[in-house]
Amino acid sequence: MASPSQREHSQFQLLRERRFAPFFWTQFLGAGNDNVYKNALVIFVAFQAAALTTLSSNNLVNIAAAVFIAPFVLFSATAGQIADKFEKSRLIRFIKLFEISIMVIGAIGFYRQDLVLLFVALGLMGVHSTLFGPVKYAILPQHLRPDELIGGNGLVEMGTFVAILLGEIVGGLVIAIKPDGPIYAGATAIAVAAGGYAVSRGIPNTPAVAPSLKINWNPFTETWRNLHFAYGNRVVWLSMLGISWFWFYGATYLTQFANYTKDILGGDEHVATLLLAIFSVGIGAGSLLCERLSGHKVELGLVPFGSIGLSLFAIDLYFASRGLDAHGELSGAGAFITDPAHWRIVADLVLLGMFGGFYIVPLYALIQERSAPEYRSRIIAANNILNAIFMVASAGIALGLLEAGLSIPQLFLVTGVMNAAVALYIYLLVPEFLMRFLAWLLIHSVYRVDKEGLERIPDQGACVIVCNHVSYVDAVVIAGCVRRPIRFVMDHRIYAIPLLNFIFRTMRAIPIAPAKEDAAMKERAFDEAARVLKEGEILCIFPEGRITDTGDLYPFRPGLQRILEKAPVPVIPMALRGLWGSFFSRAYGGKAMRRLRGIFFRIALVVGESVAPDRATPEYLQQQVLALRGDWR
Repeated sequence: MASPSQREHSQFQLLRERRFAPFFWTQFLGAGNDNVYKNALVIFVAFQAAALTTLSSNNLVNIAAAVFIAPFVLFSATAGQIADKFEKSRLIRFIKLFEISIMVIGAIGFYRQDLVLLFVALGLMGVHSTLFGPVKYAILPQHLRPDELIGGNGLVEMGTFVAILLGEIVGGLVIAIKPDGPIYAGATAIAVAAGGYAVSRGIPNTPAVAPSLKINWNPFTETWRNLHFAYGNRVVWLSMLGISWFWFYGATYLTQFANYTKDILGGDEHVATLLLAIFSVGIGAGSLLCERLSGHKVELGLVPFGSIGLSLFAIDLYFASRGLDAHGELSGAGAFITDPAHWRIVADLVLLGMFGGFYIVPLYALIQERSAPEYRSRIIAANNILNAIFMVASAGIALGLLEAGLSIPQLFLVTGVMNAAVALYIYLLVPEFLMRFLAWLLIHSVYRVDKEGLERIPDQGACVIVCNHVSYVDAVVIAGCVRRPIRFVMDHRIYAIPLLNFIFRTMRAIPIAPAKEDAAMKERAFDEAARVLKEGEILCIFPEGRITDTGDLYPFRPGLQRILEKAPVPVIPMALRGLWGSFFSRAYGGKAMRRLRGIFFRIALVVGESVAPDRATPEYLQQQVLALRGDWR
């Protein structure tokens, strides 16, 4: 079990540790180089390709997006097998050497202004990213503790998008240098690739998880097999669909920025780079904020929160873009940013990126946490396949809609509306996302929760939590604070309360009734509780059997002993402080939810030392919970 000092450290401390830092900077430079090259190529195509081809810049930009993404569809299955079979640090170094050779081809293409060579190098960069993707996400759980996953993923996503920002700025600036910008772009890409290889040499040994795996080189049968692995875990599968939708959404925006800048905003290459940078800063900020907002755990409640912002600010971006005049000479970044008409667009792009970070980081961490280690790289490869399919579809749909007469702002509007529909569909299929969102809102808006002793709850294995029962939302508060999923045993009348019933059903709470009301329900509850513990899950019981009417503890009932006889596991006492007198308690004449007093209460959740099952008598547990609660009811 991790110590308190381990759990409470800042995520930025990982950047000082060899188990994380060399890998972080390797992926940082790789993501940056992708975008040095891609942005230089996109701007080159958008602003200079008219002299080299008869294809329109809109068509070339969307074709470029498809060329880069196609290798993910073709080779991700093979890449996932390779990542599971071989030691990862050595594999990363081979991939970085491959990147250097690709950038040499790209540099020659820029020097000769040869679109064929430029697109070949772009496709090979797609192959490079395809090989690196499964390693990138599968290596983290091998070096980070479970409570570090959300912080590590936040840093990786932040680093990725800061690297995108810097890559876009550097690529956009060097390609705009007259007359030798293309040559400088190629040379810069080679230099960054060499730096990535140098840093990768510091990544510690990361053992293969399936060294005896026989690689199936048939991409079609292996792709189907990888998708089957992922489909076997419903939550992981639907999380992958959610991630893939994000990349559909993001690719639609990123691909159109150059032409949006030129045709709608009347900006030059520097303005296009600025918009990409603004969007990337937003994603980086949102990714870092996930650590603070999630409380060092994989917080699925942030995913619906993120999706709301992705739709809201996409729709607002459409309205902010209406009426802008792009005629005349193209303006630079200084003129763009000083025009008040553009400030709303800047705000929309920052917030789109930030809510995108809230959306994507928990989903990646969830896949890492809930995937079987021996298949993790292949499941991530399956995720990359889906991402690629969605991104290729994004390029195709965007191309079709633009050819059909939609403007780029209208394309953004359609994407935002589609996001709302897709999000609603996913949350109906996996109510856990919406339940966690409601729980997260409760403990970050209605209450302010101080947490103490959460490290005493084991990261793995079964245990029983016993807690005082102060309000109708005790289970929601506890579930929102504890990292692992919890199965609650609760009174059937509380379980049936409208709205809360949705949350409790989604949490798979176990309703229980007194024997005199429903003896069969009581027996089913005891049997289900014992089964939960035998399967290694956490069970939470409120031994008072009822919500307090006075703020004091009622005597603990002996039902827990029946469960422990069937499944003897450690018992962890817990106390809620400060909920008495809040909106959801019975502080007002025995009635709850009658007065708004108690909104924004500061409350606390305190966890005590584990108690052996043979010592877990009702009297002893009540003493422990009462001591943890103290005088603060």
